Amino acid sequence: MKRGDDISGLIRPLAQCQSQVLLTNRLQVADILDWILAQVGVSDIYQTTFSVSEEFLRRLYFIRRNGLIRNASLIIDHKASNKTIKLWMFISQVYESAFMTDNHSKILLVEAHDGRRVSVVTSQNLTRGNRFESTLITTSPQIFSDLLEEFRNISEYHSVPLDEILGSRIEEN
Repeated sequence: MKRGDDISGLIRPLAQCQSQVLLTNRLQVADILDWILAQVGVSDIYQTTFSVSEEFLRRLYFIRRNGLIRNASLIIDHKASNKTIKLWMFISQVYESAFMTDNHSKILLVEAHDGRRVSVVTSQNLTRGNRFESTLITTSPQIFSDLLEEFRNISEYHSVPLDEILGSRIEEN
């Protein structure tokens, strides 16, 4: 969808249902993030992906510039590292922390500053595509807690901080 398009015909408001699923080629992860933040306000976000694109990072930059995201963390797969390295400067501007590991999961966790929590589990990477993608959106407290606990475990014990790898290498040169 084009930024600013109304997606209410595809997704019901969070307050209307605890969980909903989509199978569509009409939405991008950034569209869903915009839609969630419009309902819950200023939030921290946690994301995992296999790959990230400049187009997604640009969308995230504008969302952050509007003040809706306070902190953002990313886990990305190391096999996409050539692309990640090229985008590192941009990634470091929109995420406070980014980690590389063996990862194929694609989740978005939104923790609003008023306590509301939303989990999104999708087949879509943080890239632009026109393929049909599956997406589960839920406000289940248990699902959010479980996914956040796993996110923290992976980032702390099973991954390498991207800024440490690239930052130290740049300083050495």
